[in-house]
Parts: sequence; structure tokens; C-alpha cells
Amino acid sequence: MPFHLILFVVAAFAWRLLTLAISTRHEKALKKHGATEYGAKNSILLAIFHVLYYICAVVEAAAGTREPNTLLSAGGIVIYIASALVLVSVIRSLGGLWTIKIIISPQHRRVQSGLFSLVRHPNYFLNILPELIGFALALNAYWTLVIGIPLYLVPLVTRIRQEEAAMRETFAPDL
Repeated sequence: MPFHLILFVVAAFAWRLLTLAISTRHEKALKKHGATEYGAKNSILLAIFHVLYYICAVVEAAAGTREPNTLLSAGGIVIYIASALVLVSVIRSLGGLWTIKIIISPQHRRVQSGLFSLVRHPNYFLNILPELIGFALALNAYWTLVIGIPLYLVPLVTRIRQEEAAMRETFAPDL
């Protein structure tokens, strides 16, 4: 694997570890103030799928016998960076409410500003899916992309349904 792609992989893993640390800090604060978690088992499954997707893409890229398509790699990196910027926007919009889990506090208010005014679930549709697509494209991990995305969609769709149910329960008059 070319050195620049190794750097990309290291940066991508570091980015996800940073966002995990932010999520964990927010989760502890929310639960300390009486927040409730929904869909815990699916959150674990989604995290496992996310890590496996990254690992599969890296293994596929490392095992590749042909030279990576530089243009495709560059496009994948651009998509990945754009998705990371979306995540920054989502975290800024939600502030201390943002976690990688479905956690709703008694003081929770529905956010309808920023990207949330344009897209119902920007974190899923404008961050996670483009992130995964960009990561695989950057590494020219075609099999990971073609097989991994449909598999990832199973727990992701479940997650969206669980989040919608939790939001209906909490914000019924607003939905």
C-alpha cells in the first residue's frame, strides 16, 4: 500500500478515535443527568460493523496486487474529508447531545438548525455512508464497498427506526 494511503488510514482511525472520545464524554454527562439509552444492542452491532468495514478495506488494500487507481483514491479521500466536515457540523449543532448512541435526556430538545433543517438524519446520510464509501474508494477496496455497504445498511436502517421511535416518544408534538 502506498505511503500516502497508510497516512490516510492512520488519520482516519485517529479521527474515529477522537470522535469516540467526544461521544463517550457526552454520553457520561447525559447519563449523569438522567438520560435514557435506546437500542443499545444495535449500537454495539453498528460499532462492530463499522470497525469490521474499516479492517476489511485495509486488508483488501494491503492484499491488493495491482497499483491503486490514484484518481479514485483522491476522490475517496475528498469524500471522506467532506463527510468528516459534516460530522463536525453535526457535533456543533447537537453540542453535548451528540453521541454515537441513541441517548435522550429529559432536557433534550429537537434540533432543527444547520444540516438538521435540510436532512432528517444528516449524521447517517451525509456523514456515515459517505465516510464508508470514501474510505473504501480511497483504498480501492471494491469488494469491501460492494459487500460491506449493503451489510452495513441492515443495522443502520434498524438504528434509524429505533431513533425515530425514540424521537416520537420524546417529541411527539414536534414531529
